[in-house]
Amino acid sequence: MTNYYKHPNAIVETCKIGENTRVWAFAHILPGAVLGSNCNVNDHTFIENDVVIGNNVTIKSGVYIWDGVRIKDNVFIGPNVTFTNDLRPRSKQYPAEFLKTILEEGVSIGANATIIAGNTIGKYAMVGAGSLVTKNIPNNTLWYGNPAKFRGNICNCGEKLNDKYQCSCGKKYVLEDGVIVEV
Repeated sequence: MTNYYKHPNAIVETCKIGENTRVWAFAHILPGAVLGSNCNVNDHTFIENDVVIGNNVTIKSGVYIWDGVRIKDNVFIGPNVTFTNDLRPRSKQYPAEFLKTILEEGVSIGANATIIAGNTIGKYAMVGAGSLVTKNIPNNTLWYGNPAKFRGNICNCGEKLNDKYQCSCGKKYVLEDGVIVEV
């Protein structure tokens, strides 16, 4: 008996899925994948073997998550987000190990964004829809465009910070060694 929901038209080959996770129609999860609790994996998703997904993660429809991707807790991945895992792909030629792409806690990725392999997106960072991420993104920052460019600092709640690193929700931040830190 499973402690998660699996739609009858989903293919779930892993036994490493946390409690209250939901896997919807036409999703396919390979045997080596690890998914945390309370995740929502929408229709038409594919999750490869060497993938680790934390708790409370939302993966919208049409997302393929390839070997080497690590997704921490409370991450939102919009529809049709594209991940890569090999900077020089060739048919039937595989690297000894795929590059690691890391989405830290609280990250939000907008629809149709592309995340190039080997990059880390910092805690509570936000990537706008349709963006191309070609480099690491610091914590609590907003990036969008092609290529994605820094557009401002954001609160853990997702709102933009003012020029004094304060949010309308009441949270305050400081800049320490080039990193935004909540006070």
